[in-house]
Amino acid sequence: MPGTFTLGCGSLRASGRCLISVTGLEIVDGMRLVDVNNLEEYLRSTGRIAPGVPNRIELLGGGVSNAVFRVEPEKGDPFVIKQARERLRTEAPWFSQIERIWRETAVMSTIRPLLPTGAIPRILFEDRENYLFAMEAVDPRHVVWKQELLAGRLRTEVAVHLAEYLAAIHRGTHGDSRCEQDYADREVFVELRVDPFYRHIARVHPELRPAIETLIEEMWRTRVCLVHADFSPKNVLLVDTVQGSLQITLVDFETGHFGDPAFDLGFFLSHLVLKAVHSQSDAEQFVHLAESFWKKYQAQVNALSADPAFAAAALERRTVANLAGCALARVDGTSPVDYLPRNEQRERVRRICRRVLVEGIQRLASVYSLVTSI
Repeated sequence: MPGTFTLGCGSLRASGRCLISVTGLEIVDGMRLVDVNNLEEYLRSTGRIAPGVPNRIELLGGGVSNAVFRVEPEKGDPFVIKQARERLRTEAPWFSQIERIWRETAVMSTIRPLLPTGAIPRILFEDRENYLFAMEAVDPRHVVWKQELLAGRLRTEVAVHLAEYLAAIHRGTHGDSRCEQDYADREVFVELRVDPFYRHIARVHPELRPAIETLIEEMWRTRVCLVHADFSPKNVLLVDTVQGSLQITLVDFETGHFGDPAFDLGFFLSHLVLKAVHSQSDAEQFVHLAESFWKKYQAQVNALSADPAFAAAALERRTVANLAGCALARVDGTSPVDYLPRNEQRERVRRICRRVLVEGIQRLASVYSLVTSI
């Protein structure tokens, strides 16, 4: 291949992985890194697109852990390419094994039959050597729910449908021994959630360490269903179809594992709480979204209440703890949210979360009262 090769080791992380740079190309331990400049050549050389067919390639944003591109061939349907990156795009050093991308495709295949058509993109191909895969693209008219919420466009129906989605995932994998075996490894969950979220804030706020350690221990021993672990507004794509229906698509599944459903619930609700802090004038509406989500979810998993992990009071108590831990992590963790720039906003989050964790608050209604009063 033409171009000048340069070698360098240790530039990615202390593990000593080697980086080979070529004009327009980077290879890390034999893994070819794609970008907007070389992706078209990669797709042609691997026979994924026909020679001579014009293509439009766009780098998609929104996440910190992968390189994601939308490819629109002049002939054929658009698709998305996703490739894992070892170092995440955060100010603080943050690394995770690139093999997590295969956890993502596995989770997508597992939950796709459990949800409505279009809820999970169809996988088109996998390139194991280069840690990337392709999936069908969502309608280009889609909007990201996070942006809708920040713009003050709050639709209860979205929260209700998402409660149905999450309940279907938890209910459909509950007690599934094959699922438990396939998703028993929680290393990526530790790398992307437990360490940068919970253990990080325990170091930043040592007075909260006992509560955080208790939270982790209980979550660790509660293993009852498949947990998405990235069920958040930024991973929800909305399309209002010409027929007048609402299509909701979920993305990002690399943190999936067999564990505690309360993490998904607390993680999701923490985002609504953070946005209530962001927009005090809409705080009551965000609380309404959270309450609508919780009510629908509970109704959908009521049949599982014989399992102690799904007993209403216990599930709510663990959800509240995870909500507080996740919300605090998004102001003082490795990856803070980008929409709470003012210190007074971040301090409000800290006060709410400290109260919840120190006082052992167990009811969501009590959390929402703090959100609207502090």
